[in-house]
Amino acid sequence: MSQSSTAPTGTASSFGGTTVGEYLGALAAKVPAPGGGAVAALHAAQGAALVAMVARYTTRAKDAEHKPVVDRLIEAADACRERALALADADAAAFTAVGAAYKLPKESEGRAAAITEALVGAARVPAAVVDEADEVLSLAGELLPIGNPNVVTDIGAAADAARAAATSSRLNIEINVASLDAVHGDEFAPVLLRIEALTARADALHADVLHAVRSS
Repeated sequence: MSQSSTAPTGTASSFGGTTVGEYLGALAAKVPAPGGGAVAALHAAQGAALVAMVARYTTRAKDAEHKPVVDRLIEAADACRERALALADADAAAFTAVGAAYKLPKESEGRAAAITEALVGAARVPAAVVDEADEVLSLAGELLPIGNPNVVTDIGAAADAARAAATSSRLNIEINVASLDAVHGDEFAPVLLRIEALTARADALHADVLHAVRSS
C-alpha cells in the first residue's frame, strides 16, 4: 500500500463527516494517512458533485425536453459521489490491512499469503476509483451538449477532477502491484491501460468546454 493512503481506521468519523479544514489539516500532518488515496477518491467525488450541480441547474423551463436525461444524470452523479466518498474510507481499511500483514511475525506460516491478499485489496481500491472517474467523464460528456451554458465551466472542472482521480490512482495501483508477483499483478493491467484512455477523454472534454466558453 502506498504511504499516501487514507485516514487510519479507528477514527469516529468518515470523510463524509469531516470538515474541509479538518481534512486538510490531517492531510498536511506528519502522518501516513490521509494522503494520495484519499485525494484520488475525493477528486472523483468532487467531479461527480460538479456534474450533479450542473445538471440541477439544467432544470429551467427551456430545458424541459431534456428532463428525463437530466434527472437520470443527477441520480447517477449523486450515486457516483457517494461511492467515491466511500472509497476514501475503504482506502483507510486497506492501509490498515497491509500494515497488519507486514507486522505478522516473519516466521508466521501465513504471512506471505496475508501480505499478498492485503496488497491486492489495497490495489483494488484505487482501481475502483478509476471506475468512478470513468463514470464522471461519461456523465459529464453526456451533459455538456444540453447543460446550462452559464455553468459549463464546471463540466470542465469535473473532467479535470476525474483526470486527477485516475492519474493519482495509477500511482497507488502501481506501488502495490510492484510488490506482487505477476500472477496477482496481472489483474490490474487492464485498469492501468484504461487510465491512458481516460486522461485523453478528460483532456478532450476540457478542450470542448474551453471552446464553448470562447465561442459564447
